[in-house]
Amino acid sequence: MNKADQKSSTSETGSAPKPARPVRLLRVLIVVVVILMIGLAAGFWPRWTTRRSLAQETKELSVTTVAVVSPVPGKSGLGVPLPAEVQAIVEAPIYARASGYLKRWLADIGATVKAGELLAEIDTPEVDQQLAQAKAEVAQNQAALDLARITSARWSDLLRTASVSKQEAAEKQSDLELKKANLDGALANLHRLEEMKVFARVTAPFDGTITVRQTDVGQLITAGSGRELFRFAQLNPLRVYVRVPQTLSLAIVPEQKAELILDQFPGKKIEAKVVRTAGAIDPVSRTLLTELQVDNSRGEILAGSYAQVRFTDGVFAPTLTLPAKTLLFRAEGIRVGVVNADSKVELRAVKLGRDFGQTLEILEGVAAGDRVIMNPPDSLAGGLVVRVAEPAKSVAEK
Repeated sequence: MNKADQKSSTSETGSAPKPARPVRLLRVLIVVVVILMIGLAAGFWPRWTTRRSLAQETKELSVTTVAVVSPVPGKSGLGVPLPAEVQAIVEAPIYARASGYLKRWLADIGATVKAGELLAEIDTPEVDQQLAQAKAEVAQNQAALDLARITSARWSDLLRTASVSKQEAAEKQSDLELKKANLDGALANLHRLEEMKVFARVTAPFDGTITVRQTDVGQLITAGSGRELFRFAQLNPLRVYVRVPQTLSLAIVPEQKAELILDQFPGKKIEAKVVRTAGAIDPVSRTLLTELQVDNSRGEILAGSYAQVRFTDGVFAPTLTLPAKTLLFRAEGIRVGVVNADSKVELRAVKLGRDFGQTLEILEGVAAGDRVIMNPPDSLAGGLVVRVAEPAKSVAEK
Protein backbone atom coordinates (compact mmCIF):
# COMPACT_ATOMS: atom_id res chain seq x y z
CA MET A 1 0.00 0.00 0.00
CA ASN A 2 1.33 3.45 -0.86
CA LYS A 3 1.31 6.45 1.44
CA ALA A 4 -1.68 8.03 -0.29
CA ASP A 5 -3.81 5.01 0.48
CA GLN A 6 -2.63 4.94 4.12
CA LYS A 7 -3.62 8.61 4.65
CA SER A 8 -6.98 7.97 3.10
CA SER A 9 -7.67 5.03 5.41
CA THR A 10 -6.38 6.95 8.43
CA SER A 11 -8.67 9.91 7.75
CA GLU A 12 -11.68 7.62 7.41
CA THR A 13 -10.84 5.82 10.62
CA GLY A 14 -10.44 9.05 12.66
CA SER A 15 -13.77 10.61 11.56
CA ALA A 16 -16.02 7.63 12.70
CA PRO A 17 -16.66 8.55 16.51
CA LYS A 18 -17.82 12.11 15.80
CA PRO A 19 -21.68 11.21 15.73
CA ALA A 20 -21.57 9.76 19.40
CA ARG A 21 -21.33 13.17 21.17
CA PRO A 22 -24.82 14.49 20.20
CA VAL A 23 -26.36 11.22 21.38
CA ARG A 24 -24.72 11.56 24.78
CA LEU A 25 -25.89 15.13 25.09
CA LEU A 26 -29.45 14.10 24.27
CA ARG A 27 -29.37 11.40 26.89
CA VAL A 28 -27.97 13.78 29.46
CA LEU A 29 -30.65 16.29 28.58
CA ILE A 30 -33.39 13.69 28.95
CA VAL A 31 -31.98 12.61 32.30
CA VAL A 32 -31.85 16.21 33.47
CA VAL A 33 -35.44 16.82 32.33
CA VAL A 34 -36.64 13.67 34.09
CA ILE A 35 -34.82 14.70 37.25
CA LEU A 36 -36.36 18.15 37.08
CA MET A 37 -39.84 16.66 36.54
CA ILE A 38 -39.37 14.29 39.46
CA GLY A 39 -38.26 17.16 41.58
CA LEU A 40 -41.19 19.28 40.58
CA ALA A 41 -43.61 16.38 41.16
CA ALA A 42 -42.05 15.64 44.55
CA GLY A 43 -42.61 19.21 45.62
CA PHE A 44 -46.05 19.74 44.06
CA TRP A 45 -47.80 16.47 44.95
CA PRO A 46 -47.78 16.87 48.76
CA ARG A 47 -49.09 20.40 48.45
CA TRP A 48 -51.82 19.29 46.06
CA THR A 49 -52.91 16.40 48.23
CA THR A 50 -52.80 18.62 51.31
CA ARG A 51 -54.98 21.23 49.65
CA ARG A 52 -57.38 18.62 48.40
CA SER A 53 -57.75 16.97 51.79
CA LEU A 54 -58.14 20.39 53.41
CA ALA A 55 -60.89 21.30 50.97
CA GLN A 56 -62.64 17.96 51.55
CA GLU A 57 -62.38 18.36 55.31
CA THR A 58 -63.70 21.90 55.11
CA LYS A 59 -66.61 20.69 53.03
CA GLU A 60 -67.37 17.93 55.50
CA LEU A 61 -67.13 20.25 58.46
CA SER A 62 -69.61 22.60 56.84
CA VAL A 63 -72.29 19.82 57.00
CA THR A 64 -73.93 19.43 60.44
CA THR A 65 -73.46 16.01 62.00
CA VAL A 66 -76.45 14.68 63.92
CA ALA A 67 -77.29 11.58 65.92
CA VAL A 68 -80.63 10.00 65.14
CA VAL A 69 -83.03 7.61 66.82
CA SER A 70 -85.97 5.65 65.45
CA PRO A 71 -89.38 5.59 67.19
CA VAL A 72 -90.26 2.28 68.78
CA PRO A 73 -93.60 0.88 69.97
CA GLY A 74 -94.25 1.64 73.60
CA LYS A 75 -95.10 -1.03 76.09
CA SER A 76 -98.75 -2.04 76.16
CA GLY A 77 -100.56 -0.38 79.03
CA LEU A 78 -102.73 -3.48 79.44
CA GLY A 79 -99.95 -5.14 81.42
CA VAL A 80 -99.91 -2.34 83.96
CA PRO A 81 -102.02 -3.04 87.08
CA LEU A 82 -104.97 -0.67 87.39
CA PRO A 83 -106.66 0.20 90.71
CA ALA A 84 -109.99 -1.54 91.20
CA GLU A 85 -112.76 -1.91 93.75
CA VAL A 86 -114.39 -5.20 94.76
CA GLN A 87 -118.14 -5.10 95.43
CA ALA A 88 -120.90 -7.61 96.09
CA ILE A 89 -122.82 -8.86 93.08
CA VAL A 90 -126.04 -7.72 94.79
CA GLU A 91 -126.20 -5.40 97.79
CA ALA A 92 -129.21 -3.77 99.42
CA PRO A 93 -129.85 -1.78 102.61
CA ILE A 94 -132.83 -3.02 104.62
CA TYR A 95 -135.13 -0.27 105.93
CA ALA A 96 -138.25 -0.42 108.12
CA ARG A 97 -141.63 0.19 106.52
CA ALA A 98 -143.49 0.02 109.84
CA SER A 99 -142.97 2.29 112.84
CA GLY A 100 -142.57 0.90 116.34
CA TYR A 101 -139.96 -0.62 118.62
CA LEU A 102 -137.58 -3.40 117.70
CA LYS A 103 -138.89 -6.49 119.42
CA ARG A 104 -136.02 -8.85 118.50
CA TRP A 105 -133.42 -9.50 115.84
CA LEU A 106 -132.44 -12.95 114.66
CA ALA A 107 -129.44 -12.43 112.32
CA ASP A 108 -126.17 -10.69 113.10
CA ILE A 109 -123.29 -9.61 110.85
CA GLY A 110 -121.69 -12.43 108.95
CA ALA A 111 -124.81 -14.59 109.06
CA THR A 112 -125.78 -16.31 105.83
CA VAL A 113 -129.54 -16.45 105.35
CA LYS A 114 -131.99 -17.54 102.69
CA ALA A 115 -134.54 -15.41 100.86
CA GLY A 116 -137.63 -14.83 103.03
CA GLU A 117 -135.89 -15.77 106.27
CA LEU A 118 -136.87 -13.64 109.28
CA LEU A 119 -134.24 -11.09 110.30
CA ALA A 120 -136.07 -9.04 112.94
CA GLU A 121 -139.50 -8.25 114.36
CA ILE A 122 -140.92 -4.81 115.16
CA ASP A 123 -143.51 -4.21 117.84
CA THR A 124 -146.11 -1.88 116.25
CA PRO A 125 -148.76 -0.92 118.84
CA GLU A 126 -150.03 2.03 116.81
CA VAL A 127 -150.47 -0.08 113.72
CA ASP A 128 -152.27 -2.70 115.80
CA GLN A 129 -154.71 -0.09 117.08
CA GLN A 130 -155.25 1.33 113.60
CA LEU A 131 -155.81 -2.19 112.31
CA ALA A 132 -158.44 -2.87 115.00
CA GLN A 133 -160.13 0.43 114.17
CA ALA A 134 -160.11 -0.39 110.49
CA LYS A 135 -161.73 -3.77 111.13
CA ALA A 136 -164.45 -2.05 113.16
CA GLU A 137 -165.03 0.45 110.38
CA VAL A 138 -165.36 -2.37 107.90
CA ALA A 139 -167.96 -4.06 110.10
CA GLN A 140 -169.81 -0.77 110.56
CA ASN A 141 -169.88 -0.08 106.84
CA GLN A 142 -170.91 -3.64 106.14
CA ALA A 143 -173.89 -3.26 108.47
CA ALA A 144 -174.85 0.05 106.91
CA LEU A 145 -174.62 -1.55 103.48
CA ASP A 146 -176.89 -4.41 104.50
CA LEU A 147 -179.48 -1.98 105.86
CA ALA A 148 -179.26 0.19 102.73
CA ARG A 149 -179.71 -2.87 100.53
CA ILE A 150 -182.86 -3.96 102.42
CA THR A 151 -184.28 -0.43 102.41
CA SER A 152 -183.65 -0.03 98.70
CA ALA A 153 -185.37 -3.33 97.95
CA ARG A 154 -188.44 -2.39 100.01
CA TRP A 155 -188.76 1.03 98.40
CA SER A 156 -188.51 -0.59 94.99
CA ASP A 157 -191.50 -2.81 95.89
CA LEU A 158 -193.46 0.18 97.20
CA LEU A 159 -192.73 2.05 93.96
CA ARG A 160 -194.57 -0.67 92.00
CA THR A 161 -197.75 -0.02 94.04
CA ALA A 162 -197.24 3.76 93.77
CA SER A 163 -196.93 3.98 97.55
CA VAL A 164 -193.77 6.07 97.26
CA SER A 165 -192.51 8.50 94.68
CA LYS A 166 -189.77 7.75 92.17
CA GLN A 167 -187.65 10.40 93.81
CA GLU A 168 -187.73 8.63 97.16
CA ALA A 169 -186.91 5.27 95.57
CA ALA A 170 -184.00 6.81 93.68
CA GLU A 171 -182.65 8.31 96.90
CA LYS A 172 -182.67 4.92 98.60
CA GLN A 173 -180.89 3.36 95.61
CA SER A 174 -178.24 6.09 95.72
CA ASP A 175 -177.79 5.56 99.45
CA LEU A 176 -177.13 1.88 98.70
CA GLU A 177 -174.38 2.78 96.24
CA LEU A 178 -172.89 5.19 98.77
CA LYS A 179 -172.77 2.50 101.43
CA LYS A 180 -171.00 0.16 98.95
CA ALA A 181 -168.38 2.82 98.28
CA ASN A 182 -167.88 3.41 102.00
CA LEU A 183 -167.36 -0.30 102.53
CA ASP A 184 -164.84 -0.48 99.68
CA GLY A 185 -162.89 2.41 101.22
CA ALA A 186 -162.89 0.77 104.63
CA LEU A 187 -161.70 -2.51 103.14
CA ALA A 188 -158.89 -0.73 101.28
CA ASN A 189 -157.74 0.92 104.48
CA LEU A 190 -157.89 -2.44 106.27
CA HIS A 191 -155.77 -4.08 103.58
CA ARG A 192 -153.24 -1.22 103.79
CA LEU A 193 -152.87 -1.67 107.54
CA GLU A 194 -152.59 -5.42 107.14
CA GLU A 195 -149.75 -4.88 104.70
CA MET A 196 -148.13 -2.51 107.17
CA LYS A 197 -148.43 -5.19 109.82
CA VAL A 198 -146.63 -7.59 107.52
CA PHE A 199 -143.72 -5.14 107.39
CA ALA A 200 -143.33 -5.61 111.13
CA ARG A 201 -141.50 -8.78 110.13
CA VAL A 202 -138.20 -7.83 108.46
CA THR A 203 -137.17 -10.63 106.07
CA ALA A 204 -134.25 -11.29 103.72
CA PRO A 205 -134.96 -10.18 100.13
CA PHE A 206 -132.57 -12.76 98.62
CA ASP A 207 -129.96 -15.32 99.58
CA GLY A 208 -126.95 -13.58 101.03
CA THR A 209 -124.96 -12.42 104.02
CA ILE A 210 -125.64 -9.77 106.62
CA THR A 211 -122.77 -7.28 106.38
CA VAL A 212 -124.14 -4.50 108.61
CA ARG A 213 -126.55 -4.42 111.60
CA GLN A 214 -127.43 -0.99 112.92
CA THR A 215 -130.28 -1.73 115.30
CA ASP A 216 -130.91 -3.40 118.62
CA VAL A 217 -133.76 -4.52 120.86
CA GLY A 218 -135.96 -1.68 122.09
CA GLN A 219 -134.77 0.86 119.54
CA LEU A 220 -137.41 3.22 118.20
CA ILE A 221 -138.06 2.49 114.55
CA THR A 222 -139.55 5.21 112.38
CA ALA A 223 -140.70 4.30 108.91
CA GLY A 224 -139.24 6.55 106.21
CA SER A 225 -136.53 7.98 108.45
CA GLY A 226 -133.81 6.77 106.09
CA ARG A 227 -131.99 4.77 108.76
CA GLU A 228 -131.13 1.26 107.65
CA LEU A 229 -131.54 -1.71 109.96
CA PHE A 230 -129.37 -4.17 108.06
CA ARG A 231 -127.19 -4.25 104.97
CA PHE A 232 -127.57 -7.39 102.96
CA ALA A 233 -125.18 -8.64 100.25
CA GLN A 234 -124.75 -11.57 97.93
CA LEU A 235 -121.02 -12.35 97.87
CA ASN A 236 -120.65 -14.96 95.15
CA PRO A 237 -119.68 -14.03 92.52
CA LEU A 238 -118.22 -10.58 93.15
CA ARG A 239 -118.18 -7.50 90.97
CA VAL A 240 -114.88 -5.75 90.28
CA TYR A 241 -114.98 -2.19 88.98
CA VAL A 242 -111.92 -0.71 87.28
CA ARG A 243 -111.47 2.52 85.35
CA VAL A 244 -109.49 1.92 82.15
CA PRO A 245 -107.64 4.91 80.63
CA GLN A 246 -109.05 6.25 77.39
CA THR A 247 -105.96 5.17 75.41
CA LEU A 248 -106.64 1.52 76.32
CA SER A 249 -110.42 1.58 76.08
CA LEU A 250 -110.60 0.01 72.60
CA ALA A 251 -108.72 -3.06 73.83
CA ILE A 252 -111.38 -3.95 76.42
CA VAL A 253 -114.05 -6.42 75.25
CA PRO A 254 -116.54 -8.69 77.08
CA GLU A 255 -115.28 -12.15 78.11
CA GLN A 256 -111.72 -10.82 78.16
CA LYS A 257 -109.53 -12.46 80.81
CA ALA A 258 -107.83 -10.53 83.57
CA GLU A 259 -105.92 -11.08 86.80
CA LEU A 260 -107.09 -9.79 90.17
CA ILE A 261 -104.32 -8.91 92.64
CA LEU A 262 -105.14 -8.43 96.33
CA ASP A 263 -102.81 -7.22 99.07
CA GLN A 264 -103.99 -9.97 101.45
CA PHE A 265 -102.85 -12.61 98.97
CA PRO A 266 -99.29 -11.58 98.00
CA GLY A 267 -98.09 -13.28 94.86
CA LYS A 268 -101.48 -14.84 94.12
CA LYS A 269 -103.28 -14.00 90.89
CA ILE A 270 -107.02 -14.62 90.83
CA GLU A 271 -108.72 -15.12 87.49
CA ALA A 272 -111.46 -12.68 86.51
CA LYS A 273 -113.26 -11.80 83.31
CA VAL A 274 -114.83 -8.71 81.79
CA VAL A 275 -118.63 -8.82 81.69
CA ARG A 276 -119.49 -5.30 80.51
CA THR A 277 -118.29 -1.72 80.10
CA ALA A 278 -120.05 1.60 80.51
CA GLY A 279 -119.87 2.14 76.76
CA ALA A 280 -118.83 5.78 77.20
CA ILE A 281 -115.79 7.65 78.47
CA ASP A 282 -116.26 9.54 81.72
CA PRO A 283 -115.78 13.22 80.76
CA VAL A 284 -114.25 14.01 84.16
CA SER A 285 -111.63 11.26 84.51
CA ARG A 286 -111.37 10.32 80.78
CA THR A 287 -111.65 6.66 81.73
CA LEU A 288 -113.91 3.77 80.77
CA LEU A 289 -115.76 2.16 83.69
CA THR A 290 -115.36 -1.60 83.29
CA GLU A 291 -117.06 -4.35 85.29
CA LEU A 292 -115.47 -7.73 85.85
CA GLN A 293 -116.68 -10.78 87.75
CA VAL A 294 -114.63 -13.09 89.93
CA ASP A 295 -115.59 -16.39 91.55
CA ASN A 296 -115.84 -16.27 95.33
CA SER A 297 -117.29 -19.69 96.09
CA ARG A 298 -114.69 -20.20 98.82
CA GLY A 299 -115.50 -16.85 100.41
CA GLU A 300 -111.87 -15.72 100.52
CA ILE A 301 -112.37 -12.36 98.83
CA LEU A 302 -114.06 -9.68 100.91
CA ALA A 303 -116.44 -7.21 99.32
CA GLY A 304 -115.26 -3.63 99.57
CA SER A 305 -111.60 -4.60 99.20
CA TYR A 306 -109.10 -2.54 97.24
CA ALA A 307 -107.57 -4.54 94.42
CA GLN A 308 -105.54 -4.24 91.24
CA VAL A 309 -106.49 -5.60 87.84
CA ARG A 310 -104.09 -6.62 85.07
CA PHE A 311 -105.56 -7.49 81.68
CA THR A 312 -103.77 -10.53 80.25
CA ASP A 313 -105.15 -11.33 76.80
CA GLY A 314 -106.13 -8.00 75.32
CA VAL A 315 -105.18 -7.14 71.75
CA PHE A 316 -103.63 -3.71 71.79
CA ALA A 317 -101.54 -1.87 69.19
CA PRO A 318 -99.14 0.23 71.26
CA THR A 319 -98.28 3.73 70.14
CA LEU A 320 -94.76 4.90 69.27
CA THR A 321 -92.42 6.48 71.77
CA LEU A 322 -89.48 8.87 71.42
CA PRO A 323 -86.92 10.25 73.86
CA ALA A 324 -87.84 13.60 75.34
CA LYS A 325 -84.54 14.97 73.95
CA THR A 326 -85.90 14.85 70.39
CA LEU A 327 -88.50 17.58 70.89
CA LEU A 328 -88.25 21.12 69.57
CA PHE A 329 -90.44 23.71 71.26
CA ARG A 330 -91.38 26.30 68.69
CA ALA A 331 -93.92 29.12 68.68
CA GLU A 332 -96.08 27.18 66.23
CA GLY A 333 -96.04 24.08 68.41
CA ILE A 334 -93.96 21.03 69.25
CA ARG A 335 -91.79 19.74 66.41
CA VAL A 336 -89.23 17.01 65.75
CA GLY A 337 -86.47 16.95 63.13
CA VAL A 338 -86.57 13.97 60.75
CA VAL A 339 -83.73 13.13 58.33
CA ASN A 340 -85.18 12.01 54.99
CA ALA A 341 -83.61 9.80 52.32
CA ASP A 342 -81.81 12.83 50.79
CA SER A 343 -80.14 13.61 54.14
CA LYS A 344 -82.27 16.72 54.46
CA VAL A 345 -84.12 17.80 57.60
CA GLU A 346 -87.92 17.79 57.78
CA LEU A 347 -89.58 19.55 60.71
CA ARG A 348 -92.75 17.67 61.63
CA ALA A 349 -95.49 18.56 64.07
CA VAL A 350 -96.20 15.78 66.58
CA LYS A 351 -99.06 15.05 68.95
CA LEU A 352 -97.95 13.89 72.38
CA GLY A 353 -99.59 11.26 74.54
CA ARG A 354 -98.51 10.01 77.94
CA ASP A 355 -95.29 11.17 79.57
CA PHE A 356 -93.10 8.29 80.74
CA GLY A 357 -90.27 10.48 82.01
CA GLN A 358 -87.32 9.98 79.68
CA THR A 359 -89.61 8.94 76.83
CA LEU A 360 -92.87 10.31 75.50
CA GLU A 361 -95.78 8.71 73.71
CA ILE A 362 -96.18 10.04 70.15
CA LEU A 363 -99.72 9.77 68.83
CA GLU A 364 -99.20 11.47 65.46
CA GLY A 365 -96.39 12.85 63.27
CA VAL A 366 -93.78 10.09 62.93
CA ALA A 367 -93.56 6.50 61.70
CA ALA A 368 -91.56 3.57 63.01
CA GLY A 369 -88.84 3.82 60.34
CA ASP A 370 -88.18 7.57 60.59
CA ARG A 371 -84.77 8.89 61.64
CA VAL A 372 -85.43 11.50 64.31
CA ILE A 373 -82.64 13.87 65.36
CA MET A 374 -81.45 13.65 68.95
CA ASN A 375 -80.69 16.89 70.82
CA PRO A 376 -81.62 19.14 67.88
CA PRO A 377 -80.22 22.70 68.04
CA ASP A 378 -82.65 25.57 68.30
CA SER A 379 -81.40 26.84 64.93
CA LEU A 380 -82.42 23.63 63.13
CA ALA A 381 -84.37 24.47 59.99
CA GLY A 382 -86.20 22.43 57.41
CA GLY A 383 -84.28 21.58 54.24
CA LEU A 384 -80.87 21.68 55.96
CA VAL A 385 -78.45 19.01 54.71
CA VAL A 386 -77.03 16.97 57.58
CA ARG A 387 -74.86 13.92 58.05
CA VAL A 388 -75.93 11.06 60.27
CA ALA A 389 -73.13 10.28 62.70
CA GLU A 390 -74.14 6.69 63.25
CA PRO A 391 -76.83 4.24 62.16
CA ALA A 392 -80.25 4.85 63.66
CA LYS A 393 -80.63 3.31 67.07
CA SER A 394 -83.86 2.47 68.81
CA VAL A 395 -84.80 3.83 72.20
CA ALA A 396 -84.32 0.38 73.69
CA GLU A 397 -80.76 0.14 72.34
CA LYS A 398 -79.96 3.52 73.84
